[in-house]
Amino acid sequence: MKAIHRFTVRTVLPESIAALSRLAKNLRWTWHQPTEDLFAELNPHAWDAVHGDPVKLLGSLTREEIQQIAADPELVARIRDLDADLDTYLTEPQWYQRTQGEDAPAAVAYFSAEYGITSALPQYSGGLGILAGDHLKTASDMGVPVVGVGLLYQAGYFKQSLSRDGWQQETYPVLDPDELPLTLLREADGTPARVVLPLPEGRTLSAQIWRADVGRVPLLLLDSNISENDDAARNVTDRLYGGGSDHRLYQELLLGMGGIRALRAHSRITGAPTPEVYHCNEGHAGFLGVERIQELMNPGADAQAMMWEEALTAVRAATVFTTHTPVPAGIDRFERDQIAHVLAAGLAPDVPSERVLELGAETMPGGDPSKFNMAVMGLRLAQRANGVAELHGAVSRSMFHGLWEGFDTEEVPITSVTNGVHVPSWIDPAVWRMAVDPEENDTNPAARWRRIYNVSDAELWATRRALRERLVHDVRERLRASWKRRGAADAELGWTKSVLDPDVLTIGFARRVPTYKRLTLMLRNPERLKRILLDPRRPVQLVVAGKSHPADEMGKRMIQDLVRFTDDPQVRHRIVFLPNYDIAMARVLFPGCDVWLNNPLRPLEACGTSGMKAAINGGLNLSVLDGWWDEMYDGQNGWAIPTADNKAGTDERDDIEAAALYELIESHVAPRFYGDGSEDATTAAGPDTAPSRASTVPHQWLAMVRHTLATLGPKVSARRMLTDYVNELYVPACVAGRRVTTDDGALARGTAHWVERVRTAWPQLRIEHVDAHGVRQEPQIGDELTVNAYVDLGELTPEDVTVQVSYGRVSETDHIHERSYATLEDVTELGGGRMTFSGPITIDRSGPFGYTVRVLPRHDELASPAELALVRNAGD
Repeated sequence: MKAIHRFTVRTVLPESIAALSRLAKNLRWTWHQPTEDLFAELNPHAWDAVHGDPVKLLGSLTREEIQQIAADPELVARIRDLDADLDTYLTEPQWYQRTQGEDAPAAVAYFSAEYGITSALPQYSGGLGILAGDHLKTASDMGVPVVGVGLLYQAGYFKQSLSRDGWQQETYPVLDPDELPLTLLREADGTPARVVLPLPEGRTLSAQIWRADVGRVPLLLLDSNISENDDAARNVTDRLYGGGSDHRLYQELLLGMGGIRALRAHSRITGAPTPEVYHCNEGHAGFLGVERIQELMNPGADAQAMMWEEALTAVRAATVFTTHTPVPAGIDRFERDQIAHVLAAGLAPDVPSERVLELGAETMPGGDPSKFNMAVMGLRLAQRANGVAELHGAVSRSMFHGLWEGFDTEEVPITSVTNGVHVPSWIDPAVWRMAVDPEENDTNPAARWRRIYNVSDAELWATRRALRERLVHDVRERLRASWKRRGAADAELGWTKSVLDPDVLTIGFARRVPTYKRLTLMLRNPERLKRILLDPRRPVQLVVAGKSHPADEMGKRMIQDLVRFTDDPQVRHRIVFLPNYDIAMARVLFPGCDVWLNNPLRPLEACGTSGMKAAINGGLNLSVLDGWWDEMYDGQNGWAIPTADNKAGTDERDDIEAAALYELIESHVAPRFYGDGSEDATTAAGPDTAPSRASTVPHQWLAMVRHTLATLGPKVSARRMLTDYVNELYVPACVAGRRVTTDDGALARGTAHWVERVRTAWPQLRIEHVDAHGVRQEPQIGDELTVNAYVDLGELTPEDVTVQVSYGRVSETDHIHERSYATLEDVTELGGGRMTFSGPITIDRSGPFGYTVRVLPRHDELASPAELALVRNAGD
């Protein structure tokens, strides 16, 4: 019988244990083991039934169980102590308070379309969301005053299962916010706070604001499923990455523009500081800049309104944009007319719509003038931008180079901050105790990880085996449940009890399944893979998981091909595919795998943090040199899969790289794991005992594990990532933002007027002639020559520009590489706006040598010489 009405009955806790509700609502429990252990021990059976969700656990307790907890003095004391510990955690000074000065922002707003914090709050699809969740958790641990902004999706991302023939199936269970670790933001009179956006045809999009507490970091999630909205508007926040183009556009308008309004409501209601820096994590939230421009163009009675260029200057100064996308196809693009249509509804009534459309215009060579590009808008609205790994930064500079024509690719103003992972969330407690010294100061992260060198090989090997064994048991349970959902009867599933072996080399592969990640590269030669899996001396087992986007038929086909291989009775005890990959599965999978496999098409992996999570648990990476692995592989922390020449066709490339993968496993990975060679292994029973897989201790393998933990631990930690963001992006953005907005925005106004004057005058600027003297007939290293550039500045002044000479070794086509730059400081006025700029350079290398001259805009408020995308090169 189906209920016609549904509501949630709140659990009322006695005063002595009322703190349980607070401990459940603050998501610090997701990485604070003592708090998680407390909830697990309150009712172990119920804890398993609610899949480790404290809010649902408390809601499932009976009156009698609650009274028993309240009557247990030891349990009451434990709850009180954990509540006091949470208080201390939320209030005591952390890294940020101890190290940052007055230039640091009072608050940083962090916008993301998804957040992967816990499986109890399923608002994520993959790496972008997990990274955002780790960003918030680490900010909390370090005391960085971040406030997160996102959307609350009624069904989150989909749950994945398999049909009998291995085809991915999606279901969308609807979430009840009252059963999630969330609190509704309310006005002083108790009514829910609202943000409202006007839509075309006189419609409106309203949203209420839920708050999740991620330690000391508030996360604001906008929810359009409210009665004030029509059915279409209620469904704007129905699913993550669902729906058509209009649906996605409304989601992104709500996230960006509605998110700014939610921040203002939160600060007004709670007294929280107004953010001084705005971090846009991918282009989905790009409209936040438009809303901030609207605020400055219509600030109310207390401030002077800014014009468009002035407001844009102020907004850009305090905005950081992070791109995660290494391919143009991964960027959200809308029809230009579509954007114009929604802007006409009055979303930003004081902002000229044509100027907003210019922000997303694809003006680079090959761009489509009919499209509005969210990443392009993100770059134009942010004075500081970054990729998420060193290689990805280079790829991004190349991908967006067309927006900065006239500059070399490496000068494109996109830097990089390599992603990291929140160690307490992803490291197994057993590895934490072995590898991380809590007594070491967190300002010396390398020292914290050296503890692993004090652990014996026998202890380290035993711990790794225990983690592998736990994974084996978890896989067997999940695999059996998956087959039951596929329609198998219990009588058919006896074989699942012997799937995998805790003494066999275990390789993991789990991630989203777009085609470039090549889930099925391992199947390129099925017979060879079977030989590897079934090798009698050195067997290998594979645990694979991942979801394909519901609209990605090719990705689903890859999953089906893999599942059909894993269904083969000959190998199904050695390779498994687990559906519905999520955080809960990952927390067992990463520690339990000996090797983490990653074989994307280089350089299409932006970062790939899954391998980082394996590394902090002692897993060795077996990966294509892409993303983070390209910069952190050192030859002793895993293996690099060679990549085929770029000229190879698709099939040839996959054949070559698959063959290299098989060769590495057969000839390097497996032999080292099984300790082949007397110098590489001993047995637990003693040196005279014949070795077996269960007893062999492979010393060289464990040396690699130890080296991985000690060297990669501090590098892949999100603490390193947040430190980089604060020092390299947040503080400079805060300083710039404060400067341009003081004195009622006087500097923003002045800078905007200067930019407008320079842009207007730039087309008339000419480099008329360049010459040099001081070079002898046979130049030698150390010779100095004086370069003279004759420049017609037109309406500009020498103070408006920098004139540089670029010099270095030249190629056969006269392209200068290994460049150096020198500014021509001496200025001589020739009259009529014509100037001579002169200065010396020193010949510092042998071989073909050349130089050229260019003119760039110069202003103290420019974060990069290329910022305005203006340059005049000699010969233009």
